[in-house]
Amino acid sequence: MWFLFALLTTLSWGIADLFYKKGSDSKDPHSHLKIGVMVGLVMGIHGTLYMLIKGITLAPMDLLKYLPVSALYILSMLIGYFGLRYIELSISSPVQNSSGAITAILLYIFFPQPVGWINVFGIIVITLGVTGLAVLEKRAQTEVLKLEKAEIDPKYQLSVLAITFPILYALFDALGTFADGIYLDELNLISEDAALLAYEFTWLIIAVVSYIYIRFIKQDRFNVFKQPTRASAAIFETAGQFFYVYAMTDRAIIAAPLIASYSVVSVILSRIFLKEKLSTQHYIFVVIVLIGIALLGIADEL
Repeated sequence: MWFLFALLTTLSWGIADLFYKKGSDSKDPHSHLKIGVMVGLVMGIHGTLYMLIKGITLAPMDLLKYLPVSALYILSMLIGYFGLRYIELSISSPVQNSSGAITAILLYIFFPQPVGWINVFGIIVITLGVTGLAVLEKRAQTEVLKLEKAEIDPKYQLSVLAITFPILYALFDALGTFADGIYLDELNLISEDAALLAYEFTWLIIAVVSYIYIRFIKQDRFNVFKQPTRASAAIFETAGQFFYVYAMTDRAIIAAPLIASYSVVSVILSRIFLKEKLSTQHYIFVVIVLIGIALLGIADEL
């Protein structure tokens, strides 16, 4: 079942990425925090309903036990939201999209396990495809900026800062996924329900703190009931997290690179709904990723 849950996670997060792009505002200094507020709010609502429906409770110790994983994920996501304000920083860089491969390598080094050649080949194919798409997207953004003759602060193009954001995202996301693999698959330190609830309520705490900061400290008007695009992103982010927890409970070393390919869903949806033009190279890399996913599916059935 891990393969099905991984596919559902990939689809959900790909759709969320589309709404993240639409909901980002480069002119709003609090745009990343506002996205975070909506994500935390939706996750908190889902966590509460999940507990009521299933008749379970979240032990405070589970919240603390899972906190290292939650913190790594949330930090990487906030870095991603912040980077979306700067098109020239392209959070869809090859560095960021390498997080799935980094996770697989870390899990293999620290928890060696037999991995079939089809799985290895599928992971390599997916990673190459995702990296290729990221390179093309970065190139396309650069061309748009040149055509528009946009004045870009040089520090956002060539300095250490320009490299730092995608590196930090990839690092924290990879470490979070690696820790998840340990918690849910390798050592079974926490149940799927407890991990899901702990993550969602940690996000809710972050959302409350961020809202207080935006609304009362910075005195920026922010109505959570008038955020349809950001709310949509949060809903699909939460749906993806629900499936993700179950995807990582088995074969995390393979699930991580597969889930990292959610960018291909974003590319396809951007073409359909945002009317973004795709070149022949885009379609080639999309097909490459799909071939890689198919290989993992075939290996799962063998």
